[in-house]
Amino acid sequence: MVSAESIRTAIEAVPEPLLGRPLGELGLIADIDQGILGGTKIRLLTPVPHHPHLAALDEAVREAAPGRVAAVDFDIMSDEQRKAMMDTVRASAGPTVGQPGSATRVVAVSSGKGGVGKSSVSSNLAVTLARRGHSVGLVDADIWGFSIPRMLGIEHPPVVIDESIIPPQRYGVRAMSMDYFVPEDKAVVWRGPMLHKAIEQFLQDVFWDSPEYLIVDLPPGTGDISISMSQFLPRAQVVVVTTPQPTAQRVARRAALMAAEVDQVVIGVVENMSWFTGDDGKRYEIFGAGGGESLADELGVPLLARVPLLVSMRSGADTGEPVSVVAPGSEVDTAFEEIATGVEAAKPRVRMHPDLVIK
Repeated sequence: MVSAESIRTAIEAVPEPLLGRPLGELGLIADIDQGILGGTKIRLLTPVPHHPHLAALDEAVREAAPGRVAAVDFDIMSDEQRKAMMDTVRASAGPTVGQPGSATRVVAVSSGKGGVGKSSVSSNLAVTLARRGHSVGLVDADIWGFSIPRMLGIEHPPVVIDESIIPPQRYGVRAMSMDYFVPEDKAVVWRGPMLHKAIEQFLQDVFWDSPEYLIVDLPPGTGDISISMSQFLPRAQVVVVTTPQPTAQRVARRAALMAAEVDQVVIGVVENMSWFTGDDGKRYEIFGAGGGESLADELGVPLLARVPLLVSMRSGADTGEPVSVVAPGSEVDTAFEEIATGVEAAKPRVRMHPDLVIK
């Protein structure tokens, strides 16, 4: 017979779907009973009622446990247990994103105008970084034009555990968006102070668990949200998205100028919708050519990639499947690998305090 200790050791490594940390680390294994005819009964604690992923957790535990599992039962944690767990988790996570000492690299994806595919770049960059082994968070900061949850195929809203908002995740990316809170038949009609508060909550009240990267999908232009974001994340790195035509390039330049004004650093340009490859194998530059390279040269930063038009990329955004899923190995997938490589290579600048002198 398999020992209870070996079963416990095996399932301790199973990640809890909401928090992404192992069951053993979170203290969620309540009991292992081998006195059941035909198998073992495992009792787990769950941090919230109506947990959206219990079926997946049940399956993962059964697969990890040696021997036959007769049942996996779930009990809801008490308020005291929940608070103790989150106190431990928050302490081990370290400083909140944007706070002094945080090791998270913040990459804001910006554009001067709408319709250039900025959200597609943000979501696919986040998924590509996660696929390369990084822990990644994604903030949908376009309060009016939110689209990230749909692009990632996220079906469940965030949950609250001991006053911390836990963002849902898919493809290894945790995502936060107004889409979770606004009914389909409602519009977001907010002025600056409410927008500022929403961004503050997305950054400070959400438990991001110190990801290596936080990708921020900014709204187009240089309005209230971009200003608020620069106040909360003053040393973020910025990727500017444009399309090939000169008009889009000129407008995108303003987003780069704003980054310089608020002490953020532009690390590269992405030219989206660069060409379309027809059935005849010929490339058609529908929106012209050269805008991305010209903007990168003007700003003195690299052109990270030129991303072509691909029908499956558009359809994947509608069905919640990133390009790495719907078109692996395609020109677009390769372009996002190039963007991720460029982002990885753009190390943040090191700041020196003028009052510190080495003698």
